Amino acid sequence: MGASLRLLLGNPIPLLWLAWLMYWWFGAGKLKAIERRESAMRRASHAIPMVVAALLFLLPARSLGMLAAPIIARSGIGYGIGLTLVMLGLGFAVQARRHLGANWSAMVTLKHEHSLIRSGPYRYLRHPIYTGMLAAFAGSALALGEWRGLLAMLLVVVALLVKLRREECLMLEHFGTAYADYRRASWALLPWIY
Repeated sequence: MGASLRLLLGNPIPLLWLAWLMYWWFGAGKLKAIERRESAMRRASHAIPMVVAALLFLLPARSLGMLAAPIIARSGIGYGIGLTLVMLGLGFAVQARRHLGANWSAMVTLKHEHSLIRSGPYRYLRHPIYTGMLAAFAGSALALGEWRGLLAMLLVVVALLVKLRREECLMLEHFGTAYADYRRASWALLPWIY
């Protein structure tokens, strides 16, 4: 067995992210036509930090200098908690996307005949895909235990908050009081916190 294969089999987190990405790219199904979308510049403002965060996890430690220094002592318990967060977070994001159905988009968009989804995880959270992604990035950072994981997590939080606010504005503009009522009856990302 090659060293690369041993490394991957010894650390299932990259495999989980890869499986999630494949589902994300190929599992879109039939989506509604886009009526309105954010500009490329606005999309870049939240997409670039997400890409940089992913690269922080993917780049070899030797190329990251002090960012690859340990921030916490590595342990089986920390890794196990991190792995569990990755599995739960990615699974939650997939479940949320399935409920969103044909309304889903990677960009901030308004779809033709856009529906306000309030089923499944959307009953309590307005952005459960982001909640799942945050949990998965937090788990990845915990399992890694290095400064770069913390920096990646901060980049993801900022990127998703920027995107979340833009989506909220668009949904309020489109759905009006129905979305305002939904906002009062749900949390944005984290129950009882935000």
